[in-house]
Amino acid sequence: MYLPKHFEETDVAVLHRLVAAHPLGTLVTMTPRGLDANHIPFLVQPDPAPYGTLHGHVARANPLWRDADTNVDALIIFHGPEAYVSPSWYPTKRDTAEVVPTWNYVVVHAHGRLRFIDDAAWVRAHVEALTNGHERTRQEPWKVTDAPADFVARLVGALIGLELEINRLVGKWKVSQNRSPRDRAGVIEGLLREGSEGAADMAESIRRIQAKDD
Repeated sequence: MYLPKHFEETDVAVLHRLVAAHPLGTLVTMTPRGLDANHIPFLVQPDPAPYGTLHGHVARANPLWRDADTNVDALIIFHGPEAYVSPSWYPTKRDTAEVVPTWNYVVVHAHGRLRFIDDAAWVRAHVEALTNGHERTRQEPWKVTDAPADFVARLVGALIGLELEINRLVGKWKVSQNRSPRDRAGVIEGLLREGSEGAADMAESIRRIQAKDD
């Protein structure tokens, strides 16, 4: 990934928060047929330091767990807020007109060796942790134990766990750091006028950068 220094995010806690907020990762692996990509929700664990571990699961019917080359690093990509940025939002357009469109986005790349886990107890614990994390803010959280025990056992048996101990964690926050404070303010205003959730999330990301510079 092309990563100019001013877009680089190195704080592991910040990267982990992005993964926790946007847990659906794109897992890219090497297989006998070439590169393969699977889209999997992950849980991030802080240990071992410095980068932590990612836990996930796939269907036993998915050939990934048999085909992926575990002797080379896999890559998991997490996408945060993203938005088109119109040059018409920059005050610089009125000054010089030397502006062009761009796309702002936030991504995290996690690299490491995959390990597949064919263990019902591990998979059950992982599925419960994943479910509890996403249900915790609901008025009536659903729990794995709400389903019949034999039904859950059959479903767990149809899953394979996976673990990636992260050996390289890269964050790219392309959120208008290369623009002047005036242009950033214009982008924030333009995004908020767009009215979409994604645009509002990107506006907030730019605000945080503004706050660091103030």
